[in-house]
Amino acid sequence: MTEHSSVETPDLCGAYPRLDEGQIAKLSLHGERRSVSPGDILYREGEPTPEFIVILRGKVAMVEGDGAKQRTIAVHGPGRFLGELGLLTGQAGFVTAVVREPGEVLAVPADEVRTLVAGDPALGDLILRAYLTRRALLIGLDVGFRIIGSRYSPDARRLLEFAARNRIPHRWIDLEKDEAADALLRELRISPHDTPVVIWHGHQVLRNPTTAELAKTIGLPAPASSDAVCDVIVVGAGPAGLTAGVYAASEGLTTVVLDAVAAGGQAGTSSRIENYLGFPTGISGAELAERAVIQAGKFGARLTVPAEVGSLEPREGHYGIIVEGECAARAHAVIIATGARYRKLDVPHLEEFEGSGVYYAATPFELRMCRRSPVVIVGGGNSAGQAALYLARNASSVCMLVRGGDVRASMSRYLADEIDRAPSIEIRYYTEVRELLGDRTLRAVRAQNTRTGELLEIQTSALFTFIGADPHTAWLKGTLPLDDRGFVLTGQGTSPWGALPLETGHLGVFAVGDVRSGSVKRVASAVGEGAMAVRMVHERFTATGNQQERR
Repeated sequence: MTEHSSVETPDLCGAYPRLDEGQIAKLSLHGERRSVSPGDILYREGEPTPEFIVILRGKVAMVEGDGAKQRTIAVHGPGRFLGELGLLTGQAGFVTAVVREPGEVLAVPADEVRTLVAGDPALGDLILRAYLTRRALLIGLDVGFRIIGSRYSPDARRLLEFAARNRIPHRWIDLEKDEAADALLRELRISPHDTPVVIWHGHQVLRNPTTAELAKTIGLPAPASSDAVCDVIVVGAGPAGLTAGVYAASEGLTTVVLDAVAAGGQAGTSSRIENYLGFPTGISGAELAERAVIQAGKFGARLTVPAEVGSLEPREGHYGIIVEGECAARAHAVIIATGARYRKLDVPHLEEFEGSGVYYAATPFELRMCRRSPVVIVGGGNSAGQAALYLARNASSVCMLVRGGDVRASMSRYLADEIDRAPSIEIRYYTEVRELLGDRTLRAVRAQNTRTGELLEIQTSALFTFIGADPHTAWLKGTLPLDDRGFVLTGQGTSPWGALPLETGHLGVFAVGDVRSGSVKRVASAVGEGAMAVRMVHERFTATGNQQERR
């Protein structure tokens, strides 16, 4: 599309639907009509989007940047609505809306649209589907802030992981490969030694920001200490934690949800979940998480990312959650849903290749990193299978190294069948990684057949590891009873006063999902436990009288 074209962008994937007359009439009851002229700015990149805007007459372009560097992303005409996912989640916008042809728009306050969406399933689903698709398009177009740094920098990898896991539009400029990187740094008067840096809406420079600083800049809610005691704190925003947040808030409990990295947990890195109830064509873990975040927010739950919880402190009649040395939240009940963290290969020099050849998730970022290259995946479970099918889209070949003799022993049948039908995916059984080869970046993997002893060298620049996970419970040691593997013990036997089935050794503290000892490590069971825990919170409040105390 030319830089100032007024040709409307065709809707090829459901990102730019039109509202019908009835939907526009309903929205008109809550907004105001305004005349607009060419050049008018309806909202700007880098600022929150305060209004949901419907075009009644004329055309509006979505552009990135300004001046000579301006790029047109899309052009919309009558019946279409503007905005993207940030309007529902409170993030700053990643594009600017500029009027191209004179006309009229309908502007509805964002808060009222969120209420309308909750009460009108047809309208809500139309808007949500469009916004989710637009977010994916923006990510694919490299819209958003720029991260400039070296692929060998741990801080650069930290920022990239945060952006990718949170599905935030961004562009990665690699000092090692991007020819424009040096010129851009000179223009900004920044030395390569001062990277990584983040460039936000063209001019604001963040020098090696913390993830919390980056989150604050783009409008994500920051942890805020408060003396008020809420009803429930949910620690962890994977499927179990998000479900607990949705159910608790929908039942009128004041609810805070905290997560150290991103909503979605391990499930959020899954490219496709095809056996989750209600989604016959499958759903990505990221989309499932985004939908849950919006749903929780609709009921009033407050989600804060990033918020690395350091400890749980029992207090007089409530609990305190400590983030960065300060009490960030207080509550009468706590639901622990911190899940598990990926287990690492026991091979020499692993840390030297992490982020520059060794990965623990298959997201769009990693998909770009292995374009037209051979990929090796270690593991034979569902996560490994989903990653293999996803990465096969871009990779020249995918080789799975499996310790056992049959993936069907640990992988859902539908995944195993799809892998069998994929010509670019090869499985090597009874094979384990012994050595990583390369200088700063991965060049090859040396593996061994454990039955024959045969050593083989597999050329690859990307090794993905899915070999299970360890519970994220280091912050709970000495506070709650854990089993010999570090998972949280719950139910009868954990306390002298008769704990409820998901309750821990502390009254009113519950554990759900992968972090709980004895849990079934599946998305559906995590969702079920999240919902069950809220029911048990009510039971505990009734038994202890906290419900009356709260009122």
